[in-house]
Formats: sequence, C-alpha cells, structure tokens
Amino acid sequence: MTRRRRFGSVRLMASGHYQASYWQEGCRHVADVTFRSKAEAQKYLDSISTDMHRGVWTNPSDGEITVRELSELWKSATPTKRATTWANDESSLRVHILPVLGEVPIARVKPPHIHAMVAKWSVKAAPRTVRRRYATLRAMFVFAVNCEWISRSPCRAVKLPKITTTRRHTLNAEDVAAVAEAMKPYFRPMVWIGAVLGLRWSEVAGIRVGRVDFLQRTLTVAETVTRDGKGRPVLSFPKSAAGSRTLAIPPTLVDILAEHMATYGLSVADKGHFLFEEPSRSPLHYPNWRRSVWVPAATTAGHTGAGFHDLRRASATALVNRGIDLKTAQVRLGHADPRLTLQVYAEVVQESEEGAAAALGDYFLSGGPGKVADSY
Repeated sequence: MTRRRRFGSVRLMASGHYQASYWQEGCRHVADVTFRSKAEAQKYLDSISTDMHRGVWTNPSDGEITVRELSELWKSATPTKRATTWANDESSLRVHILPVLGEVPIARVKPPHIHAMVAKWSVKAAPRTVRRRYATLRAMFVFAVNCEWISRSPCRAVKLPKITTTRRHTLNAEDVAAVAEAMKPYFRPMVWIGAVLGLRWSEVAGIRVGRVDFLQRTLTVAETVTRDGKGRPVLSFPKSAAGSRTLAIPPTLVDILAEHMATYGLSVADKGHFLFEEPSRSPLHYPNWRRSVWVPAATTAGHTGAGFHDLRRASATALVNRGIDLKTAQVRLGHADPRLTLQVYAEVVQESEEGAAAALGDYFLSGGPGKVADSY
C-alpha cells in the first residue's frame, strides 16, 4: 500500500527543535516559530493544509505590512467618505492607534492587543468616543481580511463601554418660540426650520435659495455643511440616501422664508446662494455659530444647555404624539431605519404621560374609591 505523502516538510535543527516549511504560490514558507517536537511541527503544517482546502490561507508575507501601511492603503481605498468621517478617522489613527500599533506587522496584532487598547481608552474617554475609535480600527482590519492579507481580524470579542443616555432637553412649542424670539433676526428662521421640518443643523446650513419651491411649498435637502480635518466648513452630501429628501412645508413657514429673503436681499434668481451664510457668503462655521448665535439665545430663553438638535427631537416627538404614521415620520426625518425614529427621537413628553395615566385611571378605577376597595 502506498503511503500518502504528508503536506510540507519538517527538519530537525541543531538546537533540538523542529522547523516546519511548505511550498505555496512558487515560494517556500517557513514557520516563524520552531517546535519542540516533530508532532507539533506536523500539526502546524496540517492546519496550514486545512486552511488551504477551506480557502482561508493567506500568504504570510502579506501579513508583514505594518498597521501604518495598512492605514494608508485603507484610506486610499475609501475616497468617498464624508469630510467629518475622514476627520474622525484621521484623528483616531494619528493620536490613538498608530502611536501604539503603527510599526507592528498586521499579522502579529492579536485580540489581547486590541482589548488592552480599548480598555486604556475607556479609562479617560467617553463611551461614544471609545466606540468611534474602535470603529476606525475595526474597519481597517476588516479591509485587511477582505484583501486576504490576514485570515481573521484581531478585532473580535471586544467589550466596549456601554453608552448611557445623556440628559436631553425636551422642548415644547412655547420653548421653541422663546428660543426663536431670543435669536438674532437673521438666524431666527433656522429655529423654525429645525423644529417644523426636523432638519439637522448641517442640513439647515446647506439650504440654498434654489432648493425652496415657493409655488409647490416644498424644501429639498440635497447638501449639508460639515467640517474637514482642520475644522473648516465644507459641503457634503447627506448622511445617507434617505437624507436626500423633499419635504412639504406649511404656509406659515413659507411666509417666514419669503420674508427672510426679502429682508436680506435674496430673490429666486440667487438660487445658488445659501439662505443662511457668513458675511463673506461662505458656509456657516458651526462652532462659531453655536458660540455666538445659539448659546446666547438658548440661555436668554431659559434653556441653557439645550442644543440645536433638541429642535429635531421636538419635531420627531410631535410627529409621533400627533399620530403621524411612522413611515411619514421616518421620511421627513431622513432616517434609513424606522427604529431610529422611535428609539432615539420619539420621546414621550410629560403631557402624554399624564394623559396615559388619566386614561388608565378612568378605565380601571371609574367605579370610585369605595367600589375599588370593596373588591379586595
């Protein structure tokens, strides 16, 4: 009987240890470690053979590129990212990832290295920040796996810090009106757009004159104002396909926008101009706008700590509490996933909570205290 030839070869070295090697893709590959027994060396070769049959074998030389080199290849392969996403990735890589792993070959990065890094981040950084840094690291190694430079990503079984719900400011109609009244007149319509249409600040800042159709009473969201890696305002597309949308606007808001344009010398012929912009006619710069426009107005209105995004939450809450169907609410808010509409934004306001309590009380306790007591 012919004995089946074993995969690869094992050689006894002068040190008494065994070396394992094999040929693949026209090149001889030698294990980067030696083994104390011939059986251990052969077990290693058998695992390599299994990987080849399963189609998960990777060339060991591919795994020798460093994490820094991988980061450059990964960035060049994803050129269509939004400017703000690029800025976050760049910061995470430059400050938190590459100083630790930059010169390490990607094949030598193991789960314990990732676990230790995340644990160190979690000591000082907020949970959302830790998750953002980890997302960059994980995406980079997923890219390496997809390129077949490594067989598995080291980013697995990582315990990320839980995100606790931050305190949000619930604004009702009267609160929104108070903030709008305290706002500088030029920016006052931004408050109404944020509350009535539920737009993000970046979407409001990106509205051009030509995107408002006064005859059809619609507003189209097609651009947003974000920031690049140096914090400068840049134009970008909406966050997702669902973010590009055309919304019906109520007559009162149409009148507010028409008055704004007339007051500040804009006409339908200025369709390329922004509705709200810097004196230089460049896009608004959010940090400056928040510090000099929003914060003073919110403070004056008695809502210190409230943010522009609270107008969007107020809009979503109003949609749900007034019986607007979930699909319509999802489309108006530009959410790709309807669960986000409910879970993140549809907060139950106090009036609804009190109304629910009264309705249940009427239903179950309508017989009065005496009758209820008799039932015990």
